[in-house]
Amino acid sequence: MVHLAFFIPNLSAGGVARERVTTIYNPVVTPDLHTKAHAPLDHPWFQPDAPPVVLGTGRLVPQKDFPTLLRAFARVRARRPARLMILGEGRLRAELEALASTLGIAADVTLPGFVENPYAYMTRATVCALSSAWEGLGNVVIEALACGCPVVSTDCPSGPAEILAGVKYDKLVPVGNDVALADAICATLGNPPPRGRLRDRAQFFSVDRAVECYLNVLLGD
Repeated sequence: MVHLAFFIPNLSAGGVARERVTTIYNPVVTPDLHTKAHAPLDHPWFQPDAPPVVLGTGRLVPQKDFPTLLRAFARVRARRPARLMILGEGRLRAELEALASTLGIAADVTLPGFVENPYAYMTRATVCALSSAWEGLGNVVIEALACGCPVVSTDCPSGPAEILAGVKYDKLVPVGNDVALADAICATLGNPPPRGRLRDRAQFFSVDRAVECYLNVLLGD
């Protein structure tokens, strides 16, 4: 008999032995993602001789904690040339723009708003930074890896550490700690991991991998 368990808070109460439970990740990485990642992008910040771009992605809401990212970027910018681009829209736009001005980094920060194809930006960014206070699985981390973009993330509940397999693939820092986030961004800018290794990790969250896992569960002993 095969058991499929998606969320059972108490496995024994559900009548399913723990060893019979298999985690199958959502198929985030699709052929369409790869196609969009290589779409043309005409933006002056991604010219060959331009400073490296740190990319943030998400709604401009408290969950994403972009103020911490801005403070971290101010520390990065004090050490070396760099730029910060935050893709997304939300009610905190004015607050974030004011903070960037107060920190003296407004000239090197842009908030383009919502974009149809963030993957083209991820492919060209030097670092993708996730500053969230909490997340679910954190699809943006998987998407960045699939685009070969190094990720620096807070170790927030509950997905980034699982996606990044601890610190094997990229760097995790405490939530709300702009000093640690800045240090991790600088370290990654100075010594980025091989992009092919990041893409390999992203395949754990691909359509093909999900299909394979479902077949193993359904057709297994």
